[in-house]
Formats: sequence, structure tokens, C-alpha cells
Amino acid sequence: MRAEFKSIAQAAHALRRDPANQLLAALFALGGGHGALLRHEERAWASITFAGSRHTLAFRFLGDAAVAAGEAFLAALPEHEFAIPRKLVADAAVVAVRHTLLPAPCLEVECEVLVLDED
Repeated sequence: MRAEFKSIAQAAHALRRDPANQLLAALFALGGGHGALLRHEERAWASITFAGSRHTLAFRFLGDAAVAAGEAFLAALPEHEFAIPRKLVADAAVVAVRHTLLPAPCLEVECEVLVLDED
């Protein structure tokens, strides 16, 4: 099924309301707006009692200020309370971290986030 929009504003509004985009916005905010998204994969997830999606994301923080923000992101992510309507973030974990210093300070972070449907 393909969505039909009558205007760019209507399409933009729908994208803002999309749970995956809301998760991305929350993660960017958690990184202080310094992270660059390298990859985002979303897979359906279900158990006997719950359904939702598992998101695997990779971010790059480049430069001194960005690396500091990335380190704050690493510390905050596992306990962060996400506010996504009709969704519950059941788990948020850092699965890989890579630091480099040359030619410029760089921090690459891969994380996984399990988002459950509340309905």
C-alpha cells in the first residue's frame, strides 16, 4: 500500500509521526545533534505476548565536541526514557564502539533498540 499525500507539508507531518522517525529524532537529540546516521535497519519482532520492531543503528561522532557528545550518548542510552506515542522502548543497548584519534577524533557507535507496540 502506497500513501498518497496532497502536499509536502502533509507528507512531512506523516513522517514526523512515524515511530521510526520519532525514534531517530530522540536518538539524535540524545547525541546532542552531533551524530551522523551511518545505517538504520528495522526488523519486525514478536514474542508470544508482544509485537514490535528491533532497530539497529550506527552513528558517527566526528571532532572533539561531537566525540564528547557521543560519550554522553553512550552513558545515557541504556537508561533513557523514550517518549514515543503508543510505543514502549523495552531495551536500548550499545553493541559496538570504535574510537579513533587520527586524522581527527572519531567515535562510531552501533546500538540496538527494541520498540514494542502498546496497542
